[in-house]
Amino acid sequence: MKTKIQQKYDTFVAYFEEHMPIAETELEYKDPYQLLVAVILSAQCTDKRVNMTTPALFERFPTARDMAESTADEIYTYIKSISYPNNKAKNLLGMAQTLVSDFNGIVPDNMEDLQKLPGVGRKTANVMMAVAFDQPAMPVDTHVFRVSNRIGLTKNAKNVLATEKTLVAHLPKEVLAKAHHWLILHGRYVCLARKPKCGECGIMEICDYYQKKQKQQ
Repeated sequence: MKTKIQQKYDTFVAYFEEHMPIAETELEYKDPYQLLVAVILSAQCTDKRVNMTTPALFERFPTARDMAESTADEIYTYIKSISYPNNKAKNLLGMAQTLVSDFNGIVPDNMEDLQKLPGVGRKTANVMMAVAFDQPAMPVDTHVFRVSNRIGLTKNAKNVLATEKTLVAHLPKEVLAKAHHWLILHGRYVCLARKPKCGECGIMEICDYYQKKQKQQ
């Protein structure tokens, strides 16, 4: 017999499989290099802003080798409208130079090597594994952390890594990467941080936040 928490996960998966069968990143990219650049830029910044910035950046630096031969100051001029442009320019330059020197300009397809790149932490590496390489990975950003906790999928998870491990333990391997996008998109458009649109939510019956709110009324 399935536990109550596993039943909650099953309901979550069934709902989104039906109502959001295709769930993808909203970042615009053409190859793993472009995705990696976009994900690094997206930290504490909206995908919309990143997508406005990257076309000119990719035109100037179509490959990691092109970016590796530049300077942080030049990269900065293309990304200055992004949050934390100074740090990100340095990270992009370091990332590109490391790709060229250690990986022949090719983005590695494993967690260990990805995290050797400047500006690439566990979340970014997981995004690359899930999105670029279609591997079962669960990147946890602020949306995923907040929404999964609010629903009650990870209510005992105190940090990002614990959240990731809990989600990986309960979600079917084949939907892991897609579930990451389900949580992000649900948090971005329905389960808003300050004022969630509970009336538009299709998983109210399994949501701890909604059930608690109903009892308080």
